[in-house]
Amino acid sequence: MARVVILGAGVMGSAMAMPLNSVGREVELVGTHLDGTIINSILGNGHHPKLNIKLPASVKAYHWTDLESLSISDAEVIILGVSSAGVDWAIERLVENLTRPIPIVMITKGLRVQDNEIKVFPDIVSEALKKRLGFSVPVLGIGGPCIAGELAALRDTMTVITGSDTQFTEKIIALLSASYYHARPSLDIIGVEVCAAFKNFFAIGVGWAQGNFEISEAAENSAKMHNLAAGLFTQSLNELKILVAAIGGQSETVSGLAGVGDLYVTCLAGRNSRMGRLLGLGLTYEKAKSDYMENDTIEGAELAKAIGPQIESMWLDGRLRREELPLSDAIIRAICYDEILQIPWKKFMN
Repeated sequence: MARVVILGAGVMGSAMAMPLNSVGREVELVGTHLDGTIINSILGNGHHPKLNIKLPASVKAYHWTDLESLSISDAEVIILGVSSAGVDWAIERLVENLTRPIPIVMITKGLRVQDNEIKVFPDIVSEALKKRLGFSVPVLGIGGPCIAGELAALRDTMTVITGSDTQFTEKIIALLSASYYHARPSLDIIGVEVCAAFKNFFAIGVGWAQGNFEISEAAENSAKMHNLAAGLFTQSLNELKILVAAIGGQSETVSGLAGVGDLYVTCLAGRNSRMGRLLGLGLTYEKAKSDYMENDTIEGAELAKAIGPQIESMWLDGRLRREELPLSDAIIRAICYDEILQIPWKKFMN
């Protein structure tokens, strides 16, 4: 029986235990230093308080302090499900416990600026582990439309697993291939990861339509503003293709599950869309955050703050053209400079 260790007991890390369990894998779910309450609940009665489900009894839960005794180097694969802010913490734990190359599959999403470049997390983790451990560790990523609650409820889900080696990626897909978990391979690690990060960023822009609708004069025929949202969605995809190509990925990836699919499901609901709605009501980001979403992590806003200055630098040195990214420009100004989000319609689709 293949043994899989999941590091990170948040909603997505824990949801990944379900397809693995369904196909008979031995699953060990290890919480981070922030997951103590979750792990205690699972150890008590099996209930995951954030997913609101009872995990199968065969899924074994552990606190991160048990890592040394688990001998994770004997696992077939490690799934990394920490938050983007927890990547460095996870690297430290892996350095402390890995004695040989174990494939790592990242469900953690985000980008980071290093050496004046925007880099994806699989590359960051791979480079850090090779430098610290002295041997190469294969690091793959997962993208596409996957709401944790739906996966935990065993709903059919389609994803993309991306790695540098097709045969190896297919092996990981086979490891996860439950009847309701439909994964397909991609060699475009950068494209998939950039899509996964920027979908939250652009969901803020698409969510703006709902807020704008709420403050607009009601139509006599009760018409909504779906046309507006669709225009913002389309512009988001146009700009996402440009960003993916500039960072080193394949723009064609945007047309698949990692791009269109993931952006679609993210725009339907969630924290980023809710923030977009508040901005559409005319609030500034800081006002919306402090008054309505103080305790929420807005991934798209965190991304804007992390790489917004780098995007602006790429405009200045010619790696990107500002006039081709008017929605990105508007969102960066709203998040990084606390300006009212204004949609520059006349600059779209040039």
